[in-house]
Amino acid sequence: MTTALLVIDLQRALCEGRWAMAGIDGVLTRVNTLTARARAAGAPVAFIQHQSSEGPLMPGSDGWPLSPALTVHPGDWRVDKRHGDAFLRTDLHARLQAAGVTEVLLCGAQSDFCVSATAQGALSHGYGVTLVADAHTTLANGVLNAEQIVAHVNATVPQMDSYGPRTQALPCDTVSFAA
Repeated sequence: MTTALLVIDLQRALCEGRWAMAGIDGVLTRVNTLTARARAAGAPVAFIQHQSSEGPLMPGSDGWPLSPALTVHPGDWRVDKRHGDAFLRTDLHARLQAAGVTEVLLCGAQSDFCVSATAQGALSHGYGVTLVADAHTTLANGVLNAEQIVAHVNATVPQMDSYGPRTQALPCDTVSFAA
């Protein structure tokens, strides 16, 4: 089994200022820990960036670049996406297949949108999914606060067992990488 780490949408607009996700500083710290451990194990690290045709995630805007708090290396993959699911109309699946990846670890923003959608996309492509339970975040939605949403996603992703591959949610400190 080969594992890849997918870092989803930790872009400046979602990490600073008006749209900063709940607990983002801790999430960024844990993501940097995960990326260092993944690289040390020889596992691929993919930074995924959402592209919008307007607004703060539009390419070239101040909010579109990855957060400067992230440690990004030249050998890390970059994947641009236009949909919540990082597999939809991107080359992510082809890259993972070429690298022999069978399991993905997910972290990033937004738990209830792009993180959940990418979990489902990964499962539908046959990848085992580990959601890093303390390394994803979101914003309150008017019904639930961010912490409730994160807890809900941590509870529901492991229950997505109808796809076939294994799903689980684990804290950062217990995640291991197989390369």
